[in-house]
Amino acid sequence: MQTNPHVRVHDLSVSYGSTPALNRISVDIPEKQITAVIGPSGCGKSTLLRAMNRLLENSDGVSLSGSILIDNENIYDPGRDVTEIRKKMGLLSQKPYPLPMSIFENVAYGPRIHGMKKKNEMAETVRHYLTISGLWEEVKDRLHEPASRLSIGQQQRLCLARGLAVEPEIILADEPTSALDPKSSQKIEAEFKHLKNRYTIIIVTHILRQARRLADYVLFMYLGELVEHGPAAQIFENPQHEMTKEYIRGIIS
Repeated sequence: MQTNPHVRVHDLSVSYGSTPALNRISVDIPEKQITAVIGPSGCGKSTLLRAMNRLLENSDGVSLSGSILIDNENIYDPGRDVTEIRKKMGLLSQKPYPLPMSIFENVAYGPRIHGMKKKNEMAETVRHYLTISGLWEEVKDRLHEPASRLSIGQQQRLCLARGLAVEPEIILADEPTSALDPKSSQKIEAEFKHLKNRYTIIIVTHILRQARRLADYVLFMYLGELVEHGPAAQIFENPQHEMTKEYIRGIIS
């Protein structure tokens, strides 16, 4: 099924000092689908996500060229508000990082920064996003307990709720289940499948089985190059590039 591109990457190159990390990446990422970015460790998957969230320019020695368009606006145009760009994207890291406050306040943090003040509106917002992230029934009776008391899997879903509470358009997930047990991983995957009806989801994963389960679209990267991309069925069942075939067969890793 063809959908409109939500993110357009054009001629993107990134280097850390003299070491190239991405080399002239160009790809359109479809709207309201799950796009999986796959490839061996060190191939540039996480760098691509960080570039989309403008997390690279504050790092020493990083150089970047090219463009990334979201809603047909280049996020690297001079004068673009970085805060507004990041508001469009919820970032979910490998390891969950709940804020050192209560479960409730973790979710309320973003809406409060953006001006929400009414208590009843905030309470409904917190309930809504904890429900969307599949956590409400597990925590509704202990909302004011420290988030640190949650299990790692629950913390990851709390971080998902916190990211969604600022009403992003895009979810960037960098190996979001790598620190989780199988049951917690299944819950996160189930939420992603549900959320793609509302959000564009871009997930970096080193687990091919996970990419097969989740992805509608796939990018295969190797040594900073975008080797091949296309609908998941095509990439997994009939890849066109020999290197893609070898990676999927486990010959290269």
